[in-house]
Amino acid sequence: MITLGFLAHVDAGKTTLCERILYQAGALRRLGRVDAQSAFLDSDPLERQRGITIFASEAGFVHRDTSFTLLDTPGHVDFSSEMERVLSVLDCAVVVVSAVEGIQPHTETIWQLLSDHNIPTFFFLNKTDRPGADPAGVLASLKARFSPAVCDLAHGFSTDAVERIAESDDDLLAHYFEEGYQPSLWLPAARRLIAFRRLFPCFCGSALSGQGVEALMDALSSLLAPVLEGPLQARAFRVRYDAKGVRWVHLRILQGTLAPKQAVGREKVHELRVFQGDRSQPASLAKAGEVCAVSGLSLRAGGAIGLPGLPQPRLQPALSAEVLYPDDVAPQRVATAFGQLEEEDPLLRVAFDDQTHRLHIQLMGKIQLEVLSAQVPQRFGFPVSFGPCRIVYRETIAKPVCGYGHFEPLRHYAEVHFQLAPAPRGSGLSFDSVVSTDTLPLQFQRLIRTHVFEAPHPGVLTGAALTDVRITLTNGRAHEKHTEGGDFRQATYRAVRQGLCEAGCVLLEPYYAFRLEVPSENLGRAMADLDRMQGEFSSPEQDGSMALLTGTAPVSTMRNYQRDVISYTKGRGRLTLSLSGYEPCHNAEEVIAASGYDFDSDLQDPAGSVFCSHGA
Repeated sequence: MITLGFLAHVDAGKTTLCERILYQAGALRRLGRVDAQSAFLDSDPLERQRGITIFASEAGFVHRDTSFTLLDTPGHVDFSSEMERVLSVLDCAVVVVSAVEGIQPHTETIWQLLSDHNIPTFFFLNKTDRPGADPAGVLASLKARFSPAVCDLAHGFSTDAVERIAESDDDLLAHYFEEGYQPSLWLPAARRLIAFRRLFPCFCGSALSGQGVEALMDALSSLLAPVLEGPLQARAFRVRYDAKGVRWVHLRILQGTLAPKQAVGREKVHELRVFQGDRSQPASLAKAGEVCAVSGLSLRAGGAIGLPGLPQPRLQPALSAEVLYPDDVAPQRVATAFGQLEEEDPLLRVAFDDQTHRLHIQLMGKIQLEVLSAQVPQRFGFPVSFGPCRIVYRETIAKPVCGYGHFEPLRHYAEVHFQLAPAPRGSGLSFDSVVSTDTLPLQFQRLIRTHVFEAPHPGVLTGAALTDVRITLTNGRAHEKHTEGGDFRQATYRAVRQGLCEAGCVLLEPYYAFRLEVPSENLGRAMADLDRMQGEFSSPEQDGSMALLTGTAPVSTMRNYQRDVISYTKGRGRLTLSLSGYEPCHNAEEVIAASGYDFDSDLQDPAGSVFCSHGA
């Protein structure tokens, strides 16, 4: 069983390709259409209404005796966190690129994520039957901007592909010059190169008409190897509540098997089901390579069985908003509803204040708010609206520093020493330990690691969440009688907090990668606007009467610029935005002052240690 993920910039035709593959494989009796609101995989009413994929969905099919699970992922940037969670369970990704629009900003984000996760990748250049399609030009762009190892395999092993495979192995190269191309030798070599991301097969055609799709399916069947057996390992990539309130955890079984009533740690699987779109049926066993859904387990999205949890997602929310709800709706009811939504999308990061009953969420974009506005009444029976969107800032450190946390009230004891060091931008938090198990037992070191990742650590400038820091445990102590689990939570938080006091924090803000196309006569206005918005961009490219600008700019200055572009270009301009990550804030002093955050007054996040002396 091979698990395929289909990924694309919105409107590239990804869901249409998935529908076509399922139809040609015989898994669908009737071919659905996104524009006709009949797509099998876009089964949620909100997806059909908007014509975009919002929730990842799965379906199985068989082609040439190879079994596949297909995962259709959202293409809109506002729902990219759902797409990123799927990556952890893929054997291979198929990136769909429009042969008309070519590489879009979100396509570049997808490519970087696939590189980070080391996922074998195929390309499908779609819409080749449309006016303006330029598959040869898009293929050249993929080679130039992504990798020269992107090879056209639409008509089998071309000379270009064979030469690239031969170059990877001296014996093959010699054999190629002496004997020429022989399939029995080249197919295993191609599989190996694809698995190690040294060859990226590319196909082209039309998902709507079916042109070129069979060639892609044949290649997926012949060039991908199935998974190996072993002890139970599984990764959770999705959590969903059904109409009856049952919590389903969607898993990819990486090794071993899973069955109903099977014990997993201290929990037990209640029911096991296999989904085909929004339909499901009970299953008695899930084997290695298969995707299933189980009830009874408390795993969160990104969690695992028999494996460590995933690092912090690369794509992070850039905006936050307050949830507004009617006075006659109980606050706890709202908090419970959004708690469920947070389990389904952990990056919502719901924050509920028990005293003021105010609730805030984080989000990727305004389309996500529109979906939530429709989703909450539909699922939970009360209306919601949202306050103004605000920028989500983050903090990191400027230099390495040591942090110490000592927690010793009467009959409690835990001590933690950390080294905090700046990490590459976008890497989030990471943890390591150089402490011997003779000094601190492994169970306590694992507990410290859990506390490092279980909640955001507020910075000292604005209280924004800490990121891009490598945390190394350098020492720790426990007491045989007096140490309890909560003691290490306190010592861990205090050690991080104390280190931040000495580290010299840096305020970070989210940036957009932008692609701005304007008529040539509006180029001067566009460049002046980008300068004013603190944007950085490359030299403009001319294409007939249009000019293209690409670069980055702060979300805070550019998030409402779409309206201006439409206005001054009289509808001819086009602005495409995608989150590119966090960088130092361009107006840090202003933001820090406006936040009103006082480190010394934050009693919820103390930096001090607690000692016990003579019982006091």
